Amino acid sequence: MISDAQERLPRLPRLIEQATATFTKRFAHPPKWVAIGPGRVNLIGEHVDYNDGFVLPMAIDRHIVIAAAPASARCALSATESLPQVPSHISRLASDGQEQLVEIDTTSAMKRSDPAWANYVRGVIAGFQDRGITVPTFDAMVVSDLPMGGGLSSSAAIEMATASLLEIMTGHFMSLAEKALLCQRAEHEFARVPCGIMDQFASAMGRRDHLLLLDCRSQQISHVPLQDDSIAVLIVNSNVRHELSDGGYAQRRSQCEQAAAMLGVSSLRDATMADLAAAESQMEPVNYRRARHVISEIQRTTEAAAAVEAAQWDDVGKAMYESHASLRDDFEVSCAELDLLVELARGISEGQASDVLRDSVIGCRMTGGGFGGCVVSLVKKHLASKVAAEISKRYELKTGIAATAFITRPADGAKAWLL
Repeated sequence: MISDAQERLPRLPRLIEQATATFTKRFAHPPKWVAIGPGRVNLIGEHVDYNDGFVLPMAIDRHIVIAAAPASARCALSATESLPQVPSHISRLASDGQEQLVEIDTTSAMKRSDPAWANYVRGVIAGFQDRGITVPTFDAMVVSDLPMGGGLSSSAAIEMATASLLEIMTGHFMSLAEKALLCQRAEHEFARVPCGIMDQFASAMGRRDHLLLLDCRSQQISHVPLQDDSIAVLIVNSNVRHELSDGGYAQRRSQCEQAAAMLGVSSLRDATMADLAAAESQMEPVNYRRARHVISEIQRTTEAAAAVEAAQWDDVGKAMYESHASLRDDFEVSCAELDLLVELARGISEGQASDVLRDSVIGCRMTGGGFGGCVVSLVKKHLASKVAAEISKRYELKTGIAATAFITRPADGAKAWLL
C-alpha cells in the first residue's frame, strides 16, 4: 500500500534518473534529451469529449519518460552485451523491462507494425513527416510509472512525450493545441482508437494545482484552481480490464451519433433534456439512455468546475456520484469492480469503517473509458492514505484482487529538454 512518506518522495526526478541510467546501459552512451508526458485523470465529464462537451481533467504525477540521443552517438558495444551494427537510417526504440529493440526507419513513411505499443511513437513521427519535418535517426529508451490500461491515458502520455522529444530534436515547435491534435491523429490512425481530444489536451496543457476545463468543441481551455491544499486526488486501480472496452467504445460513439441525428443536432452538445424527453418515443431505448448520460454529464461538468473553484465540496461530491451512476446505468461502461470501489469509498465516508474516516471522501466515480481501470476520488488529504488502505483492504476481501492506489495533485504538462 502507500504511505505519506512515500508520496512525499520526488517521483519524477527518480524516474528521469532511471531513464537516463537505463538508456546508458542499453546503448552504451548517455542520452542527449529527456522528454516527459504525464498521464491524466478526468475528475468529471466522461464520454462527452467526442460529443463536443465539456470535460474536467488534470495531468497527474505519473509519467512516461523518454531518454534519447542522436544515432551519431552510437557505440558498437553496450555496457553488457555486443550489439550488431545498425544502419544509419534506423532508429531504435527500447522499453524498460523488455528485451526487444524496436527498429524504425525514420527516412520512410511510417506504417503500423508490431509491437503494438510502438505504434504510438510511429504515429507521432508520421505527424511530423506530414508537416514536412525531417525526423533524424535516434536511439530512445521509454520508462514509466504510469499504470498501463488503467484509464489514465498512458497512450496520450507516450504520444505527448514523443512529440515533445521530436520538437527539441528537430527544432520545430508547435502550439500546445497543434501538438495535442497531432497526437490525437496518431492515436486514430496508428492505434485505431477513435478518441476525443481530452487525453492529449490534458497531457499537453496540464498546470500544477489546476484542473483543466476544456470545451471540446471550441478547444478553449480554462485552468480551474484546485489550490486547497487540504484536498487530494486519490486514484484506485481496480486492476481488472474487461475485453469489451475497444469495441464498446466505438459502439457507444456510434450510438451517440445516431441519437444526435434523431434529435436533429450536429452533436449532443446542442441537445437539452427537454429535447430528449420530447423525442423519447421515437428513439431506440439504448440510444435514449446514451444521450441522457451525455446531456446530463455536460451540465454536471460545468457545474462541478464552478463548485471546485468556489470550494463547494458537497456539490462537487454529489456531481461525481451522479456521474458514476449515469455511466453505470445509462452509458453502461462500468463494471462490478468499479461499482464496488465507488460503493466502498462512499461507505467509508459515511462512517462504515470508523468515525475517524467519516466525511473523508468528498466524491468518487469511475474514470476513463470504462470496463475496468480506475476510480478517482477527492479526499481529505490528511486522511488520504488511510482511505486508500481501507478501500484496498475491503476490495481485496470481496474480490480477491489487490487494488493499486496512489495520491496525486494536479501536475504540469508534457515537455522536453536538453541534458
